[in-house]
Amino acid sequence: MIISRSRSLYNSVRSIAIHFHPAANIQSAIVSKSINAIASRGSSVAGFASATSSANTRKMADKLTQENRDTQLNPLLKAGWKVQSNRDAIEKEFQFKNFNEAFAFMTRVALLAEKMDHHPEWFNVYNKVQVTLSSHDVNGLSQRDIKMATFMDKIMN
Repeated sequence: MIISRSRSLYNSVRSIAIHFHPAANIQSAIVSKSINAIASRGSSVAGFASATSSANTRKMADKLTQENRDTQLNPLLKAGWKVQSNRDAIEKEFQFKNFNEAFAFMTRVALLAEKMDHHPEWFNVYNKVQVTLSSHDVNGLSQRDIKMATFMDKIMN
């Protein structure tokens, strides 16, 4: 019984092949096809794959209300953040003494971004870092953007 389950699991896992290819759409098609093939067999590996993917989904953020904008966004605007004219996002440019300081800033922000699963749009050239914050899942500003912008301002001081 244990041997037959082990062989079944081995055969299921053996059929998952991820082929790396420069064209991302081809790679994702191969992975999807392999996972779908396993899922159609009803193996325990398919259950693991679906459990793993559902565990990685995060709760959607709430879009900022007008009250939140008045109380939480206004202090950021006074600190130099600007609301973009073409979408519900805020932006700011940070300037440092040199590239090392700019990169250190980005590294600290990146550590928070990973914890929050909320990543800024940014652009860096030498001692400048241009940041744009918006929550794509709500198509606008959320509490996560306020938290990240506040953190950036705090580590600048």
